[in-house]
Amino acid sequence: MPASRILVGEFGRPHGVRGLIHVRSYTAEPAAIAGYGPLLDEGGARVFALKWLADGLVQVEGVADRDAAARLTGTRLYVDRAALPETEEDEFYLSDLIGLRAETGSGEALGTVAAVEDFGAGTVITIRDANGRDTLLPFTRAVVPVVEVAAGRVVVAPPEEQAVPPQPGDGADEVQAGDTPRPRRPSMRRRSGGRDAA
Repeated sequence: MPASRILVGEFGRPHGVRGLIHVRSYTAEPAAIAGYGPLLDEGGARVFALKWLADGLVQVEGVADRDAAARLTGTRLYVDRAALPETEEDEFYLSDLIGLRAETGSGEALGTVAAVEDFGAGTVITIRDANGRDTLLPFTRAVVPVVEVAAGRVVVAPPEEQAVPPQPGDGADEVQAGDTPRPRRPSMRRRSGGRDAA
């Protein structure tokens, strides 16, 4: 896929019988997905014009029934980079990370960033090492504390091995629901040093 395209969303399930469809928007403001002009599929062969209705529901130009909407489910939506706002000095788009070298805080090489994806529970970064092995890590400030696009690197602090929570009846206190951190909502841009971009 050309580096000039950025993933901005994905079609979900159809809604009703008149061609409406749910869309998962990866833009900081969900409704902004419809404001970038026509969107492309992954191969660039299909073009979609969206009209944002409300609550993640869109009308797609030329899609007038449930069957046509259902055929779009799972289609990823891309926009030309030129249609997006320029980033500020301390901002970047998640797609800017692909190809950057990944290293520890002490400078030890871990590999390169092969992908940045969202599977529904938060953004995940894939680090591919010199042997072609992939490691998936949550894209949080704790795990990826430093992003330097201009320098071509990210600093990764891999989380420690996860402890297995005690099982019922083993005599230990059970893990409470609040013990698990909640994932951040992904946004297309992230500030390298401060808060998320608007």
